[in-house]
Amino acid sequence: MTLEVKWRFFEKDGLSLALKPGLRIPTRNDEKGLGAGRTGYHAFIIGSKEVEPWAFHVNVGYIGNENKADEEKNIWHASLATTYEVIKNLKVVGNVGIERNSDKAADKDPAFLIGGVIYSLSESLDIDAGVKYGLTAAETEWSLMAGMAFRF
Repeated sequence: MTLEVKWRFFEKDGLSLALKPGLRIPTRNDEKGLGAGRTGYHAFIIGSKEVEPWAFHVNVGYIGNENKADEEKNIWHASLATTYEVIKNLKVVGNVGIERNSDKAADKDPAFLIGGVIYSLSESLDIDAGVKYGLTAAETEWSLMAGMAFRF
């Protein structure tokens, strides 16, 4: 399970900067290969520029991959994303990114492409769904994703 918060600490003329720290909490049996067995953490810096109906985002971050599986503990991440508001409250999303491989013996880093939609149920609640495609052999070939964001 992952818990995150995002703090937008700068906002002016459609440009914003945010910090997004988070915790990964183990919820499965790591002895059966289900999870890392330790609480992990991460922090991202996000730069955004909105030019309606578009928004563009740059994410860079660090993942403290605490684990019992002898995986790499220091992971970097970088991605670029865009959203386009198709109609009121409905956006399409595209995201491309790469991060350091958690497998210490791997020679390729996982790179990905995500496409999806975000629907705003209210000013403070979004739901989203998408498909993630692996651009390198180190990334899972296909994944379905879903999420929710609550703003306050």
